[in-house]
Amino acid sequence: MKHLLSMLALSTEEITNILNLADQLKYENKNGIKHHRLEGQTLGMIFQKSSTRTRVSFETGMYQLGGQALFLSNRDLQIGRGEPIQDTARVLSRYLDGIMIRTFEQSEVENLAKYGSIPIINGLTDFCHPCQVLADLMTVREHKGHLDGLKMTYIGDGNNMANSLIVGGLKMGMDVTVACPEGFDPDKKVLEFAKENGHFGLYRDPVEACAGADVIFTDVWASMGQEEEAGYRKQVFGGVYQINSKTLAAANPGCMVQHCLPAHRGEEITEEVFESHADEIFDEAENRLHAQKAVMVTLMERKA
Repeated sequence: MKHLLSMLALSTEEITNILNLADQLKYENKNGIKHHRLEGQTLGMIFQKSSTRTRVSFETGMYQLGGQALFLSNRDLQIGRGEPIQDTARVLSRYLDGIMIRTFEQSEVENLAKYGSIPIINGLTDFCHPCQVLADLMTVREHKGHLDGLKMTYIGDGNNMANSLIVGGLKMGMDVTVACPEGFDPDKKVLEFAKENGHFGLYRDPVEACAGADVIFTDVWASMGQEEEAGYRKQVFGGVYQINSKTLAAANPGCMVQHCLPAHRGEEITEEVFESHADEIFDEAENRLHAQKAVMVTLMERKA
């Protein structure tokens, strides 16, 4: 494993190894056991899209691993503008030990990996969000004890979260259902993968999709960069594509609720449901730190 580009690029064994390492690093962190496994190393963090959780969790994670993180905003460098991406990748490879990039186009992440010589971590693109979904899988496994055989349901826009949850869930032996309005389906490549790999269902009715679910996920109706569509999307999604008492009633008793945050209470999730599952949701947010540390150690640790 040289990079983390997407969930599609990971094997079941690689996902399992990352989750196991994340559990170990979390235990060590909670018990005051230092693990400076990336001492002296520098992670460059490129942000074309801003984020609270991604920046803080990666920066804190590198510090806890004995390294340092360098924040690079879109004002500091603009990938592919002024300097070709292949040159940017080569130059940064001479200075840094790894790059995390949070951007719009998946091709930018792929090209950094193609032309650079250091590990590349996808912190989010419009296509996928592998770091978040590794944390999601870690959280579900923590609460349920296993992943294989569980049913995961996603309600909402067929966005980067939906794409990565479908792939990650199926690769870990989960049954996966998605409920989204017509015209807002997940990526075609992901749907093609789903048809060939495991138990998957695409629904228009969220209640039907949630039948027998062990964990339900959702995300905002309008992602970053879609602000102009927010009003239209509210009309399409409103009152239907929401985790509420009705969708939860269709799920299994003890069904978990997960949200990658930030949450718009009263839109994709009700206030009541969010607060009653807040512990699970903020466990999920915390586990971004531990899962991403596991990714960085896997990719960047220097072998003796």
